[in-house]
Amino acid sequence: MVEWVHVRSEAISRVGYDSATQRMYIDFHDSTPQYTFCRVPERVFRDFVGAGSVGSYYHRYIRDRYQC
Repeated sequence: MVEWVHVRSEAISRVGYDSATQRMYIDFHDSTPQYTFCRVPERVFRDFVGAGSVGSYYHRYIRDRYQC
């Protein structure tokens, strides 16, 4: 089951995570459909949604990684 968390970000609306499959989903404000990332450790998801700047964390630790 996907756990969704709404985040404060100019670019990202919400982030979802399925611990059974280690898939993370990101809904951006200006795009459809959501982006899917594979083999994402739960720690990365937790750090992401708890980051002071979600956008900076995305660019530094997630973007161009965890492709399916």
